[in-house]
Amino acid sequence: MSTSGARRPTSAGLGERLSGALNQVVPRSSRVLVLLVIATVAIGLAIWLFPDDAPLVMLLVPLVVSSLMLGPRQLPWFVVFVLLVLAIVVPTQTVITIRVALTVVIIFGLGFLFLLSSFRRSRLGVAGIQGEMMFVDLRDRILRQGGIPSLPPEWYAAGELRSAGGTPFAGDFIVASRVGERLEVAVVDVSGKGQGAGTRALLLSGAIGGLLSALPPSEFLGAANTFLLQQDWDEGFATAIHLSLDLTTGHYEIRTAGHPPAAVRHAGSGRWEVIESEGPLLGLIDGASYPAAVGVMRHGDALLLYTDGMVETRTRDIGSGIDKMLGQAERLLRGQFEGGAKRLIESIGSRNDDRALLLVHRR
Repeated sequence: MSTSGARRPTSAGLGERLSGALNQVVPRSSRVLVLLVIATVAIGLAIWLFPDDAPLVMLLVPLVVSSLMLGPRQLPWFVVFVLLVLAIVVPTQTVITIRVALTVVIIFGLGFLFLLSSFRRSRLGVAGIQGEMMFVDLRDRILRQGGIPSLPPEWYAAGELRSAGGTPFAGDFIVASRVGERLEVAVVDVSGKGQGAGTRALLLSGAIGGLLSALPPSEFLGAANTFLLQQDWDEGFATAIHLSLDLTTGHYEIRTAGHPPAAVRHAGSGRWEVIESEGPLLGLIDGASYPAAVGVMRHGDALLLYTDGMVETRTRDIGSGIDKMLGQAERLLRGQFEGGAKRLIESIGSRNDDRALLLVHRR
């Protein structure tokens, strides 16, 4: 009798069945906990049976791994379990020396620190590595929002971000969107520094990105101001500059909210000009208005938008800083605008403050 029609279980199918059976017996979220418990018991038995060869410090291995892999609900109980195993195996030591006593004290001290960290993690509800992955994902989303959309061949635009201390999280960010034949860009500087400014920037960048592409240019900063007023933050203000550029005619509108002014380079004269526009900070005054400064970018012109970290330091005011930045721009960007934003942001600005820079050039 032919058996060619009979199906034989493949290794892949068998693996899927075993994985499904394992998930029914032990949920995937608890699998790491089970493995750590087995490893701890094995280490405890080794110390019990071979007290002279198996050191107590081996119990640090599951303790450290648990702090990275377990969630806030599982971690406290596992730490207590490891310390209980330690208390059981300590009397098996042939001689309680000072080294053994110090090892016990250190393990108990680390266990106490891990317990405190688990209580702090309970506010977030995820394990250490998972929490880091969440923040990395949020950071990547900010960087993607700052990416410049595809533009017609005659246009070039690039943005650069640098944070104080060199970390990827910063209080400055760029959000760009293309709506039809218009390029909408906002360069924002959130108040404060460090972790506080970074977390507020994470939230604000999402709101700014949605408002930027959903509202007419004249209403954008007003809506962003209303959003910040509703947050009721202790440091609930930000500065921003908004560029709305017509990619067909080169006509632009620039509105600022307590932000350093933009600068335009006229190809005809070869000189940089500061574009004066005024508006109150975001998040301070309800119903604030933001008048526009208008102009036209012709072929060869360039436009710079930036945050105060590019032009202001403890020993230099914004006015002098703008003059210095434009002098550097004239030297570094002459005849070669591609890659100019990176060259400029690396050559000037305060290393103790977040910096953001946007360069737009019409070829």
